[in-house]
Amino acid sequence: MDVHTKVLLVTANVGSLFEDPEGLLQTWLHEFLSKVSYIQPKFLALHLQEVGGKTYEKSMEHVQEFIRCLCDDSVMAAYLSVHAYLDEDFKSAEHFTALGNLYFAHIDIVSLKIWNFLTHNWEEQIQKDKHIYCGNIETIATKEKSKFPQNYFPECKWSRKGFMRTRWEINGTVIDLVNIHLFHDASNLVACESFPSVYCKTRRRALVHTIERFHSDEKNGSVPYFLFGDFNFRCDTDGVVKELTKNLNPYRADDTRIENNKVHYRNSIGDTVLTIGKKEFSHVDHKLKFKEDWLKKYDRELEPLKDTLDEYPINFCPTYPFEEDPHMPMDYMSTRCPAWCDRILMSPQIKEMVVIDEWKYGMIGESACMGDHKALRISLMFPNR
Repeated sequence: MDVHTKVLLVTANVGSLFEDPEGLLQTWLHEFLSKVSYIQPKFLALHLQEVGGKTYEKSMEHVQEFIRCLCDDSVMAAYLSVHAYLDEDFKSAEHFTALGNLYFAHIDIVSLKIWNFLTHNWEEQIQKDKHIYCGNIETIATKEKSKFPQNYFPECKWSRKGFMRTRWEINGTVIDLVNIHLFHDASNLVACESFPSVYCKTRRRALVHTIERFHSDEKNGSVPYFLFGDFNFRCDTDGVVKELTKNLNPYRADDTRIENNKVHYRNSIGDTVLTIGKKEFSHVDHKLKFKEDWLKKYDRELEPLKDTLDEYPINFCPTYPFEEDPHMPMDYMSTRCPAWCDRILMSPQIKEMVVIDEWKYGMIGESACMGDHKALRISLMFPNR
């Protein structure tokens, strides 16, 4: 019997897959399944955000096909225990998060339990079976799901933002696995006014609210956790712009329409080097500039929480926003400053529990079109207890 259990955690914002299922879904599945086949984890957790995309009513059938293709692939044949939680009840504004938590346990796992958040106890030993919960999943007791309080939402407008957690005992190791989706930056122009931006503060508030909720949960108790999803973390846009515009001159076009309120930065011979609009962030060297090492020092949203949340070193380029054109899979769209939106974070105790130096943290599908977000994964080894 193995003395360690290899665990693979993956997070992916899959919204754009369902906007173009024929063009993107099969590529995404190929890249994901190839990584699973290569790593061969004993326990696999896949956290999805924006399941169904923006037009959920039209995309439901594609979600079901996605799950079927995933579960039925030969790579997954030895994962006999499957738990999938798909929040699909788009008609319920106060509950709908479009989150999907999928868990696959290999036949070799000796001991596997899942927590019941209503009885506050472990379910009996999990049988080798598929449990796929979809549609309205509010009453499913083996998960906890919540949207953020409405007053946390920008302008108090509901959107699909919240968290969903499960708790597992895997060969003696007890962990919470939490999927999360935080608020995005609505305007580049607002984001670059200061740091932390108003959007950054809103994200931080929701993140702290979530962590405090876990720590104060007396009925279920507090256990070490992984928090992985689309945090929508953005670079210090104010700092990035200052870095990019040294020795450049700002210029605003004479246009009174708010949507055309762009700032252009020009060099000494009048060439535009950088343009910033509400939903435009375009650099003359957009393909390569944001893959250079200089950008990493502006990834600062986690700084105030460094004692609360841990992360393995980031040695990969920003995970968002990639082109959705299959012919340009490694290029960034010129809509936002590229950023490490997708993250796999953990409580500080986790690093004391895993086998040291047996981790790998990086992207999936670096050179393939995976939609506007690249999937992110980490593999770790836990000693069997």
